[in-house]
Amino acid sequence: MKMLLPWELLILLSLKQCLAENARHGPVFTQEPSDSIFPMSTGDKLVFLNCRAKGNPPPHYRWKVDGRDINTDSDLNYSLVEGNLLINNPHFINHGGVYQCIATNTFGTVVSREAKVQFAFLQNFSRKPRQTVSVREGQAVVLLCGPPPHHGEIKYSWVFNGQRGFLQQDARRFVSQRTGNLYIAKVEASDAGNYTCAVRNMMTNATVFSSPTPVVVRRDVVMGEYEPKIEVQFPDKLPVSKGSSVKLECFALGNPVPSISWRRADGNPLPGKIKINHSAGVLEIPYFRPEDAGVYECDAENSRGRNVARGQLIFQNVEHLHWAQTLKDAHMAIDANLQWECKAIGKPRPTYRWLKNGQPLTATGRVHVEAGRLTISKISLSDSGMYQCVAENEFGSVYASAELKVVASPPDFTQRPVKKSTVIQRGGEVVLECRPSASPRASVSWWRGGEPLKSSERQTIMEDGTLRITNISKSDEGRYTCVARNHFGASSSAGILVVKEPTKIMVPPLSSDATVGQSIVLPCEVSSDSSLSPIFKWFFNGKAIDFSRQEHFEMIGGGFAGDLMVRNIQLKHSGKYVCMVHTEVDTVSAAADLIVRGPPGAPAGPLVTDVTDTTVQLSWGSGPDNHSPITMYMVQARTPFSIGWQTVRTVPDSVPGQMMHATVRDLNPWVDYEFRVVAINGVGVGEPSTPSKQIRTKAAVPKVAPLNVSGGGGARGELVIMWEPVPEEQQSGEDFGYVVAFRPLGSSTWIQTVLASPDASRYIYKNDSVAPLSQFEATVGVYNSMGEGPFSRVAKVLSAEEEPSEAPSRVRARALSASEIQVSWESVPPGSSREKIIAYEVLFWEEGSQQSEADRVRVINNTALLSGLKGSTVYVISVRAQNSAGLGPSSSSFNIATKKPPPRQPPGSIEWNLTNSKIFLNWEHVKAMENESEVTGYKVAYRQNWSGRTTVLETNKTSVELQIPSREGYLIEIKPLTEGGDGTSSGSIRIPKMSSLNSKGCVCPVSVNICCLMLFIVSLNILWL
Repeated sequence: MKMLLPWELLILLSLKQCLAENARHGPVFTQEPSDSIFPMSTGDKLVFLNCRAKGNPPPHYRWKVDGRDINTDSDLNYSLVEGNLLINNPHFINHGGVYQCIATNTFGTVVSREAKVQFAFLQNFSRKPRQTVSVREGQAVVLLCGPPPHHGEIKYSWVFNGQRGFLQQDARRFVSQRTGNLYIAKVEASDAGNYTCAVRNMMTNATVFSSPTPVVVRRDVVMGEYEPKIEVQFPDKLPVSKGSSVKLECFALGNPVPSISWRRADGNPLPGKIKINHSAGVLEIPYFRPEDAGVYECDAENSRGRNVARGQLIFQNVEHLHWAQTLKDAHMAIDANLQWECKAIGKPRPTYRWLKNGQPLTATGRVHVEAGRLTISKISLSDSGMYQCVAENEFGSVYASAELKVVASPPDFTQRPVKKSTVIQRGGEVVLECRPSASPRASVSWWRGGEPLKSSERQTIMEDGTLRITNISKSDEGRYTCVARNHFGASSSAGILVVKEPTKIMVPPLSSDATVGQSIVLPCEVSSDSSLSPIFKWFFNGKAIDFSRQEHFEMIGGGFAGDLMVRNIQLKHSGKYVCMVHTEVDTVSAAADLIVRGPPGAPAGPLVTDVTDTTVQLSWGSGPDNHSPITMYMVQARTPFSIGWQTVRTVPDSVPGQMMHATVRDLNPWVDYEFRVVAINGVGVGEPSTPSKQIRTKAAVPKVAPLNVSGGGGARGELVIMWEPVPEEQQSGEDFGYVVAFRPLGSSTWIQTVLASPDASRYIYKNDSVAPLSQFEATVGVYNSMGEGPFSRVAKVLSAEEEPSEAPSRVRARALSASEIQVSWESVPPGSSREKIIAYEVLFWEEGSQQSEADRVRVINNTALLSGLKGSTVYVISVRAQNSAGLGPSSSSFNIATKKPPPRQPPGSIEWNLTNSKIFLNWEHVKAMENESEVTGYKVAYRQNWSGRTTVLETNKTSVELQIPSREGYLIEIKPLTEGGDGTSSGSIRIPKMSSLNSKGCVCPVSVNICCLMLFIVSLNILWL
């Protein structure tokens, strides 16, 4: 067996690594331990630290604490669960410290961030008795707590004489949460007793109590008054992080008991969020911000003096570390240069260190470390492994990891061979890439037909191995081979170059213009190599046209033509059109501009100035002419009284397209107007401008008189004058009204009256001395707040006529039924007053009631039908005539009775027989009661199904034969006929559609007034509707 040389072994090793590169990688943490505080009072007595990493092959784990390895085999307090560390029965001294997880596989090692593990605990006080404290009344005293060993947040309290509750703090007594001591500013006799310090761990919730401290108050000598002495105070300088909460303690001893107050040294008021507790002994600032920084003062004062404590809160701008630039895995060829850079952001500014496979990396030889930048020159296989960049400051650290894989291999074209076939147009340029994978980088040479290629005027071999050939000709066709070599081996790859004739646009699109609504065709025809199939694409203003979504665009032609048709052109279609033609070897294009001419756009907003009663000055700005010059402008106006916009008259009459102003004339005074302008060009009328701001023309004397002055009618002694009111838009000002003037025909003196209502349309002059139908002349004028306007044309009107003087004659009546009476009379003849009868009024009321309760029927002819009356009832009837002056005298009243009502009993025992197309009906005769009208006959109504036309047949018999079409269902109804009207109906009788020709049925009364329909079927087949 042949022995492999060392470099051959190296190649095989590198190839093996490359094949598995995609699947195999070094460890990468998915979970890391974090700083933790564990309460010692928990029942499970277990501490669990997370650590998990992904890798292939799967990594194995080990842990360190305070820099020393943990042996989970020999130390029974530690065990591993996958990568996680489990601490059994932890001890707060033995197992506290800084832990770090380490993950390793064949590709390298990574270390996790450091995690500080602490245990919250609270030990017991010493049981040694405490000495008695003797103090004079009025003197101050400080009782020391002396807490036992502990860790975690602590809260201090004191118990007095073994009472259940804790000692309440006030202005005289204060418990410091910094020292645990109890401060009594001024001792009183009631303070004598035993004091016990209580310490509570807020995490473990455990509480321990000290031995009692006896306090004896001496009363032989009373302490005199003295100035405050601040015993509890905050530091001179205290840094505070953003968003944290800070508490300042301040308490003074003194006699009398000092009062505590707080202020800022710079004089600014204390923020509203500040809390002051324990009778001003504690100042708390939550959510600390930069503006909260400064010097704070605690002022203690009593009648003997004052004392001040000062301290400065310094805003500590701490920003937690986080990565701005991290590391990425690198797969690099042997002898290449590696450069990694990591950047972290944080305050204070971080420092950097580098680790390789969990060990510190120092700058030696090829390795150069500068802060967050790592450079390794001419890397070798020994440089492979896991690298970590660590950024840290006094508040913490962050880790970034990446894997370096170094590859050594001969040239290989498997992944990126030379392109098998390249097609290029004659005269063009081709670039043939040669990009084998090789480590180190391979040297490249090109061959054609067994001859090596050298760089020339048209052929260039680039530094990266790419072959570039310009000004291609047919002679350049052939097979090209790239040969790559390094000191691990050689390889080659070949491709064929095919040269085609170039594509040319023979008929390009031409710039043109069109009018809105037209359709045009932009041509695009090419000549190309016969073996190529050109693909046409059109672009409009830089965007490809999607013909499936554009109703205005269509590509027509085929083969070597791809013309563009634009249908129903709109203004939005103005712009640049590009025809682009793609073939396998080249792309050519040609462009053309299309100008679309259309009606003008809207002029700029009009401005109204110089308002008078009938004119305004109007100016505006020019709008787009849409490629056709504006020839003239048209001014339109709108008022609250107009229907939409109306064209108004201007000076000049026709406003030319170059003029941007005009005088609008012939407006109505005192009317609200809006104006707009419309431009016109050779294509058509454009869009209107936006409306102007509404203005009101000035008031003026009215110029329009009322129309259609007339009169007549009214009551005796009245002269009624009527006219059409002047429309509001023609009233020309405020306080509009009418002046009515009239005089007897032939008189020279006018009688005038003023009506102040603009809505008035009639005036009634009352004078009993005015004879009926006297002739008058009348005219109506107008006025407003500006003065009087014109009067209308003089019209001749008649005074009112007199009421009818006679009653209608020969009044007679006839009872038609139990509910109707017909009344007739002769007309009132014309009298000497020539009154015109316009209607008659018929009064009717029941005998025994008053005429004032009478009902009335008004008709214009000589007969009236009174309906809705009661049966067998006597009514009193009278008639009178009516003209425009009123009602005349009533005729003599007379009595007439209505007929008896029809029977209430409907026809019964109804039987029917259907034979062929005939229905035979039979029923019992209806017998009338004494107070009911006798039955004189019957009315039979029938119709097809529930719709269709109803046919009515009258008979004086109790049977009837109906001829109907066969095979159709019918509804039949029977009513008695009497002189008092129609009687009660039998209800609908349903004759079903039958499949047989003979059938029978009946409708008979049953209990509870429910009728049943009984069918006697002659044949076997029945078809119900």
